[in-house]
Amino acid sequence: MRVELTIGNFLDRAAVALPDRVAIVDEPDGPGSLGAVTYGEMHARAASLASRLDELGVAHGARVAIVSPNSARFLIAFFGVSGYGRVLVPINFRLNEAEIAYILSHSGAEVLLYDPELEGVVEHVDVAHRVRLDGVDDIAFFGLDGMLGEPRAWAQDEDASCSINYTSGTTANPKGVQLTHRNCWLNAASFGWHLQVSDRDVLLHTLPMFHANGWGMPYAATAMGARHVVLRKVDGEEILRRVEREGVTLLCGAPAVVAMILDAAAKRAADGQHVPGRGEVRIVVAGAPPPRRVIEQVQDELGWEFVQIYGLTETSPLLTINRAPREWDELDSKERAALLGRAGVPAIGVELAIDVDGEILARSNHVFASYWNQPDETKKALEGGWFHTGDGGFLDGPYAVITDRRKDVIITGGENVSSIEVEDCLFQHPAVAEAAVIGVPDEKWGESVKALVVLREGQNATESELIEHCRSALAHFKAPRTIEFRSELARTATGKLQKFKLREPYWEGRERAIN
Repeated sequence: MRVELTIGNFLDRAAVALPDRVAIVDEPDGPGSLGAVTYGEMHARAASLASRLDELGVAHGARVAIVSPNSARFLIAFFGVSGYGRVLVPINFRLNEAEIAYILSHSGAEVLLYDPELEGVVEHVDVAHRVRLDGVDDIAFFGLDGMLGEPRAWAQDEDASCSINYTSGTTANPKGVQLTHRNCWLNAASFGWHLQVSDRDVLLHTLPMFHANGWGMPYAATAMGARHVVLRKVDGEEILRRVEREGVTLLCGAPAVVAMILDAAAKRAADGQHVPGRGEVRIVVAGAPPPRRVIEQVQDELGWEFVQIYGLTETSPLLTINRAPREWDELDSKERAALLGRAGVPAIGVELAIDVDGEILARSNHVFASYWNQPDETKKALEGGWFHTGDGGFLDGPYAVITDRRKDVIITGGENVSSIEVEDCLFQHPAVAEAAVIGVPDEKWGESVKALVVLREGQNATESELIEHCRSALAHFKAPRTIEFRSELARTATGKLQKFKLREPYWEGRERAIN
């Protein structure tokens, strides 16, 4: 017997097993907050969304985009869109109008679900149907009027596209990573298994849901009937309040989130206040290897379990996991932190290899199907039957260690930034003759965006002028934080920029050329 592995299975199971359990605690101050939603209600609202898309004539396989901070509606949309045979396109809500318009056009999305705070950003983008997620315009879509429809049946197919997640990387425009239901189902199962997710867990959504579908944790937690606590805006003290109030046991995020939590905890400790979660919370970190001192602080000052994972949007994303095994129980905090600083061992079902150039290669059921409408880029990424991560590293026994980033991508605060996209923007300024954009160490954000610029002869431009030029055309997190003017940039004999040479001085004295 074969039963298709589709992500709708997860919510179906939770609604049957635990229909009256609270599934979601929505952000109380969010637009049209849904408050507390049970698994039975969550299932009915997902079905209502699918039914309304039926009425609009949105076919199975059609793309439905969503641009929103974390919300109960976003969580429901994972299942109301993908769970009933359509393809979810989660969009980074920090992008500007032109960037969102490109993704809508490239993906061919017919519907845009959007947060009311983004009205001014999306009001002029071209899309057939738009739905404002405010508790008024979307009443029928989420069954808020009590009229819960019965969606049209979908011939389930685990190889069908589940989502298209856009990621910055080696091209100026973002690439649409086409993840199948099989990719997402197996990633969620593996992630949940490694983290021992159970129905007793309370997941705080500190990670943006658009980031590789919240890394798949929305699927894993839903399958087990865990409680989701929605956080709309990341703030260290607010995270500690939610941990205390909601009994949070699990959260995920980039190193910058960890830094915010540690800062808030330090202020609490200085004021003699309680720091919650000791011995109860596990925090999963990815996006960049955190400093060992930070890992020690999580263990000692918070008393939380620190877990590191490594992966990419193209791998759904789980490739490796570093969670302290029993053999490390007798180690002191410093020794354990040193070992936890590595990317980790292969996750269940993942194979890793290092090629002759030191690039990390991966093979697993989590690896994406293709880049949407970009066959040449797909062929390059999957050459030789392995996924080419673009990251350099080595294996320390079974543990992967990431040493540098070989593709033109910078990860700042957990967000991917294409250096090529920023360079293209700088070249639009009439005073810029040459530009190279690199990532440099940043204690708060891991890496920050730095531009090295050669001005045209006879032209003038200031650092603040060029930064503002980029901020006016790109999402603000993509704009350079600093600009350094040069008389020339290092190039090969064929004229290619030697970015590794440009990066070297800023990373000198560090073990790894990533932060």
